[in-house]
Amino acid sequence: MKVSADVFDSNAIPEKSWAAIFADLVKARLTMLVLLTTLVGFYLGMRGTANFLLMFHALFGTALVASGAAALNQLLEREHDAKMRRTADRPLPSGRMQPATVAIFGGICSVAGLVYLAVLVNPLTSVIGAVTSISYLFIYTPLKRVTWANTLVGAIPGALPPLMGWTAARNELGGEGWALFAILAFWQLPHFFAIAWMYRDEYAKAGFVMLPNIDADGSRTAQQSVSNTIALIIASLFPFALGMSGKIYLAAALVLGAGFLVCAIQFSRQMTLPRAKLLFFASIIYLPLLLVAMVADKLK
Repeated sequence: MKVSADVFDSNAIPEKSWAAIFADLVKARLTMLVLLTTLVGFYLGMRGTANFLLMFHALFGTALVASGAAALNQLLEREHDAKMRRTADRPLPSGRMQPATVAIFGGICSVAGLVYLAVLVNPLTSVIGAVTSISYLFIYTPLKRVTWANTLVGAIPGALPPLMGWTAARNELGGEGWALFAILAFWQLPHFFAIAWMYRDEYAKAGFVMLPNIDADGSRTAQQSVSNTIALIIASLFPFALGMSGKIYLAAALVLGAGFLVCAIQFSRQMTLPRAKLLFFASIIYLPLLLVAMVADKLK
């Protein structure tokens, strides 16, 4: 495929493939997590015979919205991303793509995704998608330069995709859908506090206000990590209490939660880089295993 020369800057660093650059632009790993949780929400909300066409529409529309939001987020934070080693190689700060291109791509994907969801899934799911994008781009993103509470606010758009999956299947809000939202919301907090601790110097250099940057001894970061992990364990019991999943899921939730909590407590006692990494890795192991257990032991 021939690509217009104005899409990429002529001085761009050439060592990355088009696929790799696009993956960076849409934050492929984050978008895959969004789609995974949307799929879980859809499956758990599904009644009777599986409607695979509706599932496809829900995932495709959500992928467009998530990709658009990821691109626009990078557009808004391009100057700050350039100051951090972990983000300096993204398409905009590296010079591989131009702001106008990213703005057009992000805007088209976002609007197209919301229209797609409204027409081919249902308006409720589209509205939740819009809330997700707006809160992510225009509340969470600017708050990152104002207050450490941005992490708490950012957990909201990050937790809405499974609720979108639920409403795509049911076309209604319900306690079960909100239970999925709660699990994702509380899971994100120890996950991101671990990241913020590992990269606290880079965040400070870039002008982002994260809790570890204003918490010299780490006591508040430790408290937030442990308390939100406990809240996560409680939230993880909701699917069993609401009859979504059975006793096998309950056992898995308790075992996984206990392991996650041990890592959070160890981190709180020794605020070191290895402990932060352990908590981070525990978080990325915990969530998929919990979701698998939830899906495997679905009751209704």
